[in-house]
Amino acid sequence: MLWQGRRESSNVDDRRGIGGGGIAVGGGILGVIALVINYLLGGSGGNTQLPLPNQNQPVSAEEKAAQDEEARFVKVVLADTEDIWTQLMSKAGRSYPKPTLVLFSGSTPSGCGHASSASGPFYCPGDQELYIDLSFYDELRNRFGAPGDFAMAYVVAHEVGHHIQKLLGISDKIDRLREQLSEEEFNKYSVRVELQADFFAGVWAHYEKGKGYLENGDFDEALNAANAIGDDRLQKEAQGYVVPESFTHGTSAQRMYWFKKGYETGDINQGDTFSATDL
Repeated sequence: MLWQGRRESSNVDDRRGIGGGGIAVGGGILGVIALVINYLLGGSGGNTQLPLPNQNQPVSAEEKAAQDEEARFVKVVLADTEDIWTQLMSKAGRSYPKPTLVLFSGSTPSGCGHASSASGPFYCPGDQELYIDLSFYDELRNRFGAPGDFAMAYVVAHEVGHHIQKLLGISDKIDRLREQLSEEEFNKYSVRVELQADFFAGVWAHYEKGKGYLENGDFDEALNAANAIGDDRLQKEAQGYVVPESFTHGTSAQRMYWFKKGYETGDINQGDTFSATDL
């Protein structure tokens, strides 16, 4: 992705180096709408448990420089989402209140409880902010086998997709269902929420390409990331088998499909995952 020297969003709260305690709990749809939280925290009915990254390792000068560059990158990505979604929402007759991106290391308070690096990047509907520990950049490359800057751009765009759902009233509607359904039944809605966020990430990438910012291989990097964090793949790698009724984010194939659909169409009206009979 062509990003060097471009506008960085000012809607960033950089809390790196400021410690905190606890992990993300409670607060809005799915508690926090995290990208991989169920797996990193041993979710899916408590059957999946992956080892958590060490949150308290000292950071070398080289690592800090790398993270500073990663911070500049995600600020550029956030700026691009602001530009594109402001235009798209305006065309739909809506305003676009821009979300704040919170960069943290280890853990930090959020409107959904304490955010932790173990939870992965997430969007909190309670305060309408995105939370990212940049160590997840390394997790994508080394743990999930999804290298490349556009893999991380996909992650940011996915979380912004949850902000779009909040603005459209989708998050609040789904959240109300949580009190009415069993966990297994609600999981089905959770999958559709996450797949729609993947679709919105694809829509953003469609217009990002139209602006000439994408390079050869960027789309494949994002698609690889979507594939790497599918429910079926994560469960298979963690425990050797899958439990479809415990899926909360969708299979690898589904996540790739909806991202690709958004990317190819650029039409937000084609992302109604809740009415889709075949995900």
